[in-house]
Amino acid sequence: MRIRTSRSVSLFAGVALTAVGLLTTSGCGSQEAAGSDTDVLTNRARQVAAAWDGSTAATAWRASYDPIGTEVQMPRGGLHNRTDKQAYQSKNFILRGKLPVTRPKSGLVTWAWGRSLTRPLVGADESYKTLAGSPVGRRPYLTVTGAKLDTMRVATSRGPATVPAWAFTLDGYASPLKRAAATPTKLPPPPIRAARDIPGYPLNRLVQIAADGRSVTVVALHGACDSGSTVDVLETSGSIVLSASVKGHKVGGNCTKQARMQQVKVKLERPVGDRLLLDTRTGQPVPYKGLRGISPGGS
Repeated sequence: MRIRTSRSVSLFAGVALTAVGLLTTSGCGSQEAAGSDTDVLTNRARQVAAAWDGSTAATAWRASYDPIGTEVQMPRGGLHNRTDKQAYQSKNFILRGKLPVTRPKSGLVTWAWGRSLTRPLVGADESYKTLAGSPVGRRPYLTVTGAKLDTMRVATSRGPATVPAWAFTLDGYASPLKRAAATPTKLPPPPIRAARDIPGYPLNRLVQIAADGRSVTVVALHGACDSGSTVDVLETSGSIVLSASVKGHKVGGNCTKQARMQQVKVKLERPVGDRLLLDTRTGQPVPYKGLRGISPGGS
């Protein structure tokens, strides 16, 4: 195992993203991964890799379907108007047709970079019940006239995936409303606890894995009075452990107790493959969230 430091290539040309209030530190921006701090991060990264490699948690995670965010896809172009949006939010659906009573017992979940997994499927009736509540008063309704098994894209903790989904036909709409049919996996607890006594911040999210698997892009955090983020990487046969830290310390400036987000591209010695992407501080897989909720901003 060998620790390497990324080039810290910010995809926003070094410009930080919108500031967010979390994880305060005394002496904002003063946490430099130098000297003893580097040793602490290196030792922790090795502990994380040793805990995960060959563990039952790693085996379970590799066989997991863990959706994040919504598992519903709206009709093409979205709902027509405020009335229909209100009906959806209130779960006011009415069924004016028949739903399929049979289904395959399982279906294939396929990730963008080629990995796949077979998961049990819920039936059309059970899926419909997650959308529709008990009709209330004279509120507006969305009318479902039928359903068929199809596919849709879902954000998961392992990246975007194509999953089996029930496509519900809505009266007045040319395209269906879809609800993921694959059953999520219940994951075991991680084999190592989060570290509370090491410098810096945990990684915010995984943004992208390169098509050839030889680099990953993550969002790292840094303070208002430092020179930005850097990410070290420890590669083993079963995992890739990422350690984020901050660079330098600016003199002067408005040192608010906030963290700023910055994209960092991390190059790898070999493709990600089926290895786990782990955060040194949390001891858990780095969550995939894309760039949802992040917009470019000034530093």
